[in-house]
Amino acid sequence: MTHEALVFVRRGDEWLVVHRAPEPGGYWHSLAGGVESRESAAQAAARELEEEARLAAGVVEIKAPLSYVPEDWEPSPRGNGGGVNVECFLAEAPSDWEPELDWEHDDYRWCALGEALELLFWPEPRDVLWGIA
Repeated sequence: MTHEALVFVRRGDEWLVVHRAPEPGGYWHSLAGGVESRESAAQAAARELEEEARLAAGVVEIKAPLSYVPEDWEPSPRGNGGGVNVECFLAEAPSDWEPELDWEHDDYRWCALGEALELLFWPEPRDVLWGIA
C-alpha cells in the first residue's frame, strides 16, 4: 500500500482547487503527494503544500482518512496495482495569498464550496471536503 497526504487549502470561505496537467486531459484536485520514508503524513502535507503551491503554513489533520485503487493510467508508484491510503489535512491561506504552482499543475481556482465540489475529479476527496466544510 502506498501512503499519501492530501491538503485542502481554505482562504476565508473559498477553497483552492488545482488543475493537475500531466495526466491524460488533466483533472481538478487538491494538493497531494506521497509520504516519504521517515516522514509523517503531516510533514508530507506541509512539504507538498510548499512544493506544489509555495505556501508555508501549518496543517491540521482532518480525521477522515480515505483509500482508493489507482487507475491504470496513473503514474507509478500510484499505478502499481496496489491500494493507496490517504490522510487528509487542512491549511489556512492568508487573505492576499495566491499560489505559485509547480510543474504538476497548470491552473488553479478559488471556489465557493459548491463549485469546488463540482470541480473535484475524484469522489473520495469530494466527500471529505463536503464533510469538513
